[in-house]
Amino acid sequence: MTSIVRPGVWGDASRAPIGYHTQFSVARIAMRLFSLYKGIQAMAYEAASERYSDMQYRVCGKSGLKLPALSLGLWHNFGDTTPFSTQRDILRTAFDLGITHFDLANNYGPPYGSAETNFGRHFKDDFKPYRDELLISSKAGWDMWPGPYGQGGGSRKYVLASLDQSLQRMGLDYVDIFYSHRFDADTPLEETAGALATAVQQGKALYIGISSYSPAKTREMAKLLGEYKVPLLIHQPAYNMLNRWVEHELLDTLEGIGAGSIAFTPLAQGLLTGKYLNGVPDDARVNKAGGGSLKQEHLSAQNIEHVRKLNDIAQRRGQSLAQMALAWTLRGGRVTSALIGASKPEQVRENAGALKNLAFSKEELAEIDRYATEGGINLWEKPSTDQKV
Repeated sequence: MTSIVRPGVWGDASRAPIGYHTQFSVARIAMRLFSLYKGIQAMAYEAASERYSDMQYRVCGKSGLKLPALSLGLWHNFGDTTPFSTQRDILRTAFDLGITHFDLANNYGPPYGSAETNFGRHFKDDFKPYRDELLISSKAGWDMWPGPYGQGGGSRKYVLASLDQSLQRMGLDYVDIFYSHRFDADTPLEETAGALATAVQQGKALYIGISSYSPAKTREMAKLLGEYKVPLLIHQPAYNMLNRWVEHELLDTLEGIGAGSIAFTPLAQGLLTGKYLNGVPDDARVNKAGGGSLKQEHLSAQNIEHVRKLNDIAQRRGQSLAQMALAWTLRGGRVTSALIGASKPEQVRENAGALKNLAFSKEELAEIDRYATEGGINLWEKPSTDQKV
């Protein structure tokens, strides 16, 4: 007579039927894997249904493309030194607020390339279903890999190889905007323009942009690209209350050629926030090696005093200093979008609050002009000229 086998009825485990332990272990593992799978499903990202309700979108130059008034830059905080979960929360928060543009470059990190690699993981996990709702950009221009062909610039070999590498790191078929990250005096501009046009012709980029080019070189690049029937969509310059070089000629140039603009460092690397109102905090980026281009010498007594005066104006407007600085950058519509950076989701939400009040009275602008003066922090002064860097 055959015994009926039931789990857990043997006082001596050695008397359990042959194969029972294996079957039981496999069953337990399967149950745990199923629970884990269900947990992952529960954590799967679903974008906020109202994500487009509060964001403003602006037409970029004379194109048909619209950019959000605020875009998210991945220059800092998306390399391997920032927890992956923090990066994920920042990206999700941004998209939930209608920030559809994520801006990268080949050398963002640290280390170089890691921001694109990490973004590729986030894209695969969270944003792949939303690809057609996103604008993703990358750039090539600075040193990136060993040897003579990876030291940056505008050569055809470097530019196109860099784009291929960026696409591979991010797991993308194309980028929406591909930038020449800087003017290269050692490469004929005709060669750089031809490489950028090839990127569009090959379907690896939809639009072309440039960054930190002088007005003269901007006009020249637009003309060269036009010969390939590829318009210059956008220029990405450094611009903020303490670095106003674009107002002298560049903005007029961009309007003349029909290109848009997206300002990076609109908060002057954190100087135009409340972070430095009462001295330099220990965790400030300025204290960290490789933490950015803002240096101790930029925190002069005059700059700090001007920042405090600007903060007083912001308080009267019912805004934080960062919110007013962003609103000021976007005033009048001459700047298409302002690039924000964030080390935590709360900063993204605070910055998005700037859009609630973009209007300035003449009196406010006049008072701001008293303190929004060149602060010696044109961090990209050389690249914005026609000189070698």
